[in-house]
Amino acid sequence: MPAIEEIATFCKRKGFVYPSSEIYGGLSGFWDFGPLGAELKGNLKREFWKTFVHQRDDIVGIDGSIVSHPGIWKASGHVDSFVDVLVDCKKCGSRYRADHLLEDTLKMHTEGMTPEKMGETLRARNIRCQKCKSELGEPRRFNLMFTTNVGPIQDSSSLSYLRPETAQLIFANFKNVFETTRVKLPFGIAQMGKAFRNEISPRDFLFRMREFEQMEIEYFIHPQDKGCPWVDSVAGTELLVYSEGMQKSGEKEKKMSIRHALDGVIIRNSWHAYWLASMFNWFVSLGANPEKFRIRQHLREELSHYSSDTWDLEYNFPFGWKELAGVADRGDFDLRQHEKFSKQDLSVFDETSKSKVVPHVVCEPSLGVERAFLVFLFDSYVFDEKRENIVLRLHPKLSPVKAGVFPLVNKDGLPEKAREIYSELKQDYNIFYDQGGSIGRRYARQDEIGTPICITVDYDTLSDGSVTVRDRDTTEQKRVKISELPSLLSRALKGERIF
Repeated sequence: MPAIEEIATFCKRKGFVYPSSEIYGGLSGFWDFGPLGAELKGNLKREFWKTFVHQRDDIVGIDGSIVSHPGIWKASGHVDSFVDVLVDCKKCGSRYRADHLLEDTLKMHTEGMTPEKMGETLRARNIRCQKCKSELGEPRRFNLMFTTNVGPIQDSSSLSYLRPETAQLIFANFKNVFETTRVKLPFGIAQMGKAFRNEISPRDFLFRMREFEQMEIEYFIHPQDKGCPWVDSVAGTELLVYSEGMQKSGEKEKKMSIRHALDGVIIRNSWHAYWLASMFNWFVSLGANPEKFRIRQHLREELSHYSSDTWDLEYNFPFGWKELAGVADRGDFDLRQHEKFSKQDLSVFDETSKSKVVPHVVCEPSLGVERAFLVFLFDSYVFDEKRENIVLRLHPKLSPVKAGVFPLVNKDGLPEKAREIYSELKQDYNIFYDQGGSIGRRYARQDEIGTPICITVDYDTLSDGSVTVRDRDTTEQKRVKISELPSLLSRALKGERIF
């Protein structure tokens, strides 16, 4: 697996991701997506929405605002509790997240540690500033929300926040959605969009950012719900499981089926099992390596204030196992809090029980777009020794460019014919036309950006109406009639083998 620095360099060189504001020296924690990155990111989001909203009857979507009433964030607990632990160097002023210092230098878990305990550990182990080696100050809490002002007068009455997560807009709109879409319990509300966190120390390229996107579902059930009716559909899914008990006893994660994890009461909630498996299967269906994933249960001391049980879907990055998606049992905490602070009734009528209830959020599959972006880059990025160039083996559904069209030479009517094919295919797909350099070099350029097939127009094309189609992964080639290209491309982009 390539190092994160290699991926970052590749992304800039090929036009996937650029450092934001680079001509002004950059701004830590912010990145701009270039032409290829914007396409890949858009494809990724479309696949998520297609799978979890369009192809389901029980989930609908919203698009909430980035700035909202500050009462939302008071009710949710973010104003008082959304903090990381900050520590400063006494000499040079460098700032660090205390948990990152402990994890990086001592390789220890810091879940549930108080700032006071972190300070004791830093002093006891003589951990000093990573830049000037001077003494560190006392750790303190630092709220991660970005503040802003709404309206022309900037005072406390106009104070608001850039949203640190997408979930709260779902809760604030819950009753509107319920009453206007005719959904019935159990059901989910999905949202994709920007979130902002004033990270103390952004790092690892796109993994920890100050501006990022989330793809999220809040799934609502009746308070007396009996369990997920679809869990049998994922019961055979096998993946690495790392429970709280395994972590505390020093055991390693174990590979098992979802059915085994439920029968052994390792995963207690069938809804959690279903959504963890569904998220895992979504990644795998788009080409991710299943061996690099695991699900990890939060230790009791690291649970969020609203959660009775939380599991993370994790991926084994070059810098260790890290969270991709969280699935938390939030109960009725959020809706009750918004009832309390807004003074509005958020109960709804449940037709099955013929009663009004405040639903529970049994789980919230919440996924970072940029982290998913990294997963697909890591699992598709290979250096092909035979070709002597990078090949990005992205699933065709995610590939930024769906096909390259080339004239073999730039004369004798071949460019004109190639342009004709290009114009026809571009009506439905993002197609790239290239007539610069040798045909081998043009193939290599498309391999590097993940284009699944290339189409070459040669002299035979003018006489028999056929072209050469080349497969990215195998480099196999075959002749295909021009009239067959739309069908072939459609099948290729579904992931079907065309050779």
